[in-house]
Formats: sequence, C-alpha cells, structure tokens
Amino acid sequence: MKSSSTLLIKGGTIVNRGKRFVGDIYVKNGFIEKIAPSIDRTCDREIDATGLYVLPGIIDDQVHFREPGMPHKANIGSEARAAVAGGTTSFMEMPNVKPPTLTQELLQAKYDIGAATSIANYSFYMGASNDNLDEVMRTDPRTVCGLKIFMGSSTGNMLVDSEKALENLFSQVPMLIATHCEDEQTIRANTERLKAIYGERATAMLHPIVRNPEGCYLSSSKAVGMAKRFNTRLHILHISTADEIALFRNDIPLEEKRITAEVCVHHMTFNSDDYHRLGNQIKCNPAIKGEEHRSHLLPALLDDRIDVIATDHAPHTWEEKSGHYWNAPGGLPLVQHSLDMMMRFEQRGEISLEKIVEKMCHAVATCYQVDRRGYLDEGYWADIVLYDPKEEWTVAKDNIHYHVGWSPLEGTKFKGRVKETIVSGRSSYRNGKFDDSLRGERVLFDR
Repeated sequence: MKSSSTLLIKGGTIVNRGKRFVGDIYVKNGFIEKIAPSIDRTCDREIDATGLYVLPGIIDDQVHFREPGMPHKANIGSEARAAVAGGTTSFMEMPNVKPPTLTQELLQAKYDIGAATSIANYSFYMGASNDNLDEVMRTDPRTVCGLKIFMGSSTGNMLVDSEKALENLFSQVPMLIATHCEDEQTIRANTERLKAIYGERATAMLHPIVRNPEGCYLSSSKAVGMAKRFNTRLHILHISTADEIALFRNDIPLEEKRITAEVCVHHMTFNSDDYHRLGNQIKCNPAIKGEEHRSHLLPALLDDRIDVIATDHAPHTWEEKSGHYWNAPGGLPLVQHSLDMMMRFEQRGEISLEKIVEKMCHAVATCYQVDRRGYLDEGYWADIVLYDPKEEWTVAKDNIHYHVGWSPLEGTKFKGRVKETIVSGRSSYRNGKFDDSLRGERVLFDR
C-alpha cells in the first residue's frame, strides 16, 4: 500500500479496550479513520477478516537487535522482519551494542539505520554509563522511548555501579528510566564460588544459582527505593522472581504509577527444569528460575502488579550458544513468537485474549506515553494484526525469521497464527511473505 491508499478490513473479531466485537475498520493515509459494525466504502484493498481476530499491533518495549557491531548475530532490518511476522509492529531497542549508545550522535546513527532498514516502527533507548550524564540530559523525551540503565553486567561501558552516578540519573532525568536489575557483586561472588566447585563440569543448570533471586531483589529494591526518593519515572524490566512482585502496586491506575514493571514471555513459559532439555538455549539474564518463581508471574500480571509483557529478544549464534556454560552468552531469540507463546496461556484458560492485548499493546502505550499507537481507535495509527485462531503449525527452521536461524521453540506446535501485519497503514507481512519495500515510522511520545 502507498501511504495515500485506503484499506477496508471486513467482518473480523476486533479486540480492543477490554472488549471484542465483530466489525469493520477503514484505514486511510496510514490512520484508522472509522470503526463500525459495518462500513461500506470504496477502497484500494478490501480484506475479508471473517473468522480472524483483529488486534492492535504489539509494542515490544525490550529487544536487542545487535546493530551496530554484531552483524553475525542480527541487524535491525532482519529482526524487524521477524517482529512483524509475529505481530509486533513497534519495538524499543536497547543500547548495549558496539559501540554502546552513550552519545546523541550514536543514538542518531541508530535512528538512521532504523529509518533505512526497519519494516517495523522503531524507537531506541539512550544508554547510561557512570560518566555520560551530560549526554543523557540532551535526550529528547518526545522522540526517544527512554533511558536504559544496566544495574548489572552488560556489554562495554554500560554497568552503572557508581552510587553518585545513579543518584544523578534518578534525580535529574525527566523521562522514563528502564532498568536491568541484578546485583553485580552477588553475581560475581556466586560465579567465583561455583567455578571453584564445578569448574568445567558446570552446566546451564547452575544459571539460576549464579544469577539468583537474591541478586535480583537486592537490585530491584534498590532501584525502587531510589525512585521513591527522587520521584523518578522508573520501569523495571524482566521481573523473574516471586520476591520482586511485592515491590509493585496495583491499587492505582497505570496512568498514575511512577514505578512500573515488565515480565517477559520466557520467564512465564520456562522454569529451571527446562535446562535439562534446552541447556544454554534458555540461558538469559536474569535467569529463568524455579517453578516457585515462575508460578507467581502470571498471577501478578493478571492482578496488575506487573504492567506489561515483552520479549527481551536477544539473539546469539548457535555456535556461541553451543559453547561451554561459562562462555555461552545469555539471551534467546523470541520476538517472532511472543504472541504465539501468550496464546497458549489463553487456550489453557489462564488469561483472556483481552488481557493479552491490554498487556502487550495498550499498557505499553500507556506506560511509555506512546503517541497514537497500541489501540484500535479512530484517529490512531493503523498498526493492526490479523490472527487466525484455528491454524495449527510447528516452529521449524524454514519458518524462523531470526538472522541466527534457530529458536528454543523449534518443534513446538502452536494453534493460532499471525496471517497479516499492517504497520502504520501498510501491509508489511501477509501469509508468510514480506513487503521489503516498506519502512516503519519512528515512534513518538506524548511527553
């Protein structure tokens, strides 16, 4: 579709703002112009969506697309394709690349890459270090999703472990601060102790002991304490323990929260027993932990102590993941399959589709104050996913779109599949095919 073209989606089951109903959506010039039970207008293309769910495009607030600096793992263009194949129309990408995104010039360079290569809508975090406060303060909250602080190990000069630097950032930065919370001293002590015991006999079974619940809570509670002290807009990423859930509120609306939380699909899906089968494939930071932690995450999402769902998509090559536990990098590719993973919970009666849409679309838009995305509303950008709830399929090499070409979900059978993804009014993915001539839009924010 050209930006000036029109599109009419007919007869789909629209899921939006906690409700579902059969209706039509008319799209013009990239925006939703009308939603009604029946629309009769001429258009450039009409889609018969009978039997399909019509959902808002997913907004993933945490992905690692590895560009610049790690082209053997991924690039913005390749992973954006994987994203739209799974119904993610907008992403927010992390700054721990090579070189790390610690200056405004490096941040702009990533936006230039996104504009040139991303089939999805895009935003990029500014990165924080111990000594780049002046650069951070130059960030425009209207055009950048947030500031990322690694309160735990990361690539390059991105571990913020100076108390003074943290106080300066939490007290001065006016925009959303997203944190990776694991206590570095705890991790280092555990690593040293377990290396002495296990040496080369170590396997991924040790990962939730190396990166244990205590380390997560120690760091998360510190971040929450600082945010309360300075009234910081804090968003803690990838909550993985039962203990951390008590740090968050559900007694006020999301719009009023100053401290919010995210959970990732893999922490809700896997537990420590899965290391026996998948090993380093599911090694990630923070670690996937025992069932006594996993089992608390979905209830906390349902009762709104946890606010949004994301992936922390972090691809590494099969060769890297096949190395010894101590050397294998943490992270796994997930952005193509996040909706599929959540729909398995829905099919088991553990969460409603309306709640999935709330946590993957609406709440992310609200949490980040995204401009006119995340909802199927008149006047909003037409980021739309057509999803067939009946199609059965199996994850396999020939349908994986990640640059690294593998997934920990290979062999998994899903019921339900994305049939078409419309990004900013244009059909970018349809029945397994991409329109690589199209580009997404830069995500903006109402701040």
